[in-house]
Amino acid sequence: MSTSTSPAAMLLRRLRRLSWGSTAVQLFILTVVTFGLLAPLACHRLLHSYFYLRHWHLNQMSQEFLQQSLKEGEAALHYFEELPSANGSVPIVWQATPRPWLFHRLLQQCGPQCEGHQLFLCNVERSVSHFDAKLLSKYVPVANRYEGTEDDYGDDPSTNSFEKEKQDYVYCLESSLQTYNPDYVLMVEDDAIPEEQIFPVLEHLLRARFSEPHLRDALYLKLYHPERLQHYINPEPMRILEWVGVGMLLGPLLTWIYMRFASRPGFSWPVMLFFSLYSMGLVELVGRHYFLELRRLSPSLYSVVPASQCCTPAMLFPAPAARRTLTYLSQVYCHKGFGKDMALYSLLRAKGERAYVVEPNLVKHIGLFSSLRYNFHPSLL
Repeated sequence: MSTSTSPAAMLLRRLRRLSWGSTAVQLFILTVVTFGLLAPLACHRLLHSYFYLRHWHLNQMSQEFLQQSLKEGEAALHYFEELPSANGSVPIVWQATPRPWLFHRLLQQCGPQCEGHQLFLCNVERSVSHFDAKLLSKYVPVANRYEGTEDDYGDDPSTNSFEKEKQDYVYCLESSLQTYNPDYVLMVEDDAIPEEQIFPVLEHLLRARFSEPHLRDALYLKLYHPERLQHYINPEPMRILEWVGVGMLLGPLLTWIYMRFASRPGFSWPVMLFFSLYSMGLVELVGRHYFLELRRLSPSLYSVVPASQCCTPAMLFPAPAARRTLTYLSQVYCHKGFGKDMALYSLLRAKGERAYVVEPNLVKHIGLFSSLRYNFHPSLL
């Protein structure tokens, strides 16, 4: 006479075999403690982490950011007010000043390798009496788009704000080329500030990396991509390979550490698969942006990957590519939902061009107010 064992009885028998010292239980406890306790406690204030508690911190952090930006703006204003005027006769990079600021300070620190660099300010405000532009004109050459126009517009008043922004960008890029005839043009918008490493990294990229044909002929190099769009789970498929690489690197390492401290003999492929998935999940949930910061240890660690469509706070154009860009942009009309960043990206496939973005970012985006999208309650997210 035979008896059959029910699935519930078999499951109960297997559960009884488990003990607190079993591998499965230990790894389960590790997962619960990591993702349910330690990571949320450690990362709840990290703005670009999935564990960020925005309802607790976002308003306060946004106000703190605004206050800090105000203080830095006041410090910059006082510095330039006290700076002796160069009258445009001496490149601002070589003026000896006691308290250099932003690009000015970074150019001085850069030394002889930045000897040929020059700052150039482009004012596209409809009022040529723009206070900041008027102040900085004592120290930096300034181009005013609307200077000498008969009215306050100088262009078609019916032009929408997205098309005007594109036209402003074209004007500034063209003015830079005409004024200096440079090898490269670095276009930095007024809501971006440079990272400390910007010039050493750019020097390395231009000398070592952009000597490669596929990079040398690129239309542009983006120096910024929004942190909120830097996760692995994103439209950019090339990041999947990087994500798998993280698992392949950390999986064996964590497996070796576990086997050593748990006194487990040999090597276990299932355990390695667990730790590969564990590390991939941890990096994604904590935030890829924070792990990218490790690349700042050396200019050679920065990566250059194909660019996506969003955002133009800082763009590097080789001079021939800049001239092609001027021609391309004159052929498109921007409107809501199709800004200049999308226009530039759409031209890549249409014109058979390539563009890239450097990671991590070489500038910080500090703008909370937009001239294109009015927001009376700005926030960091």
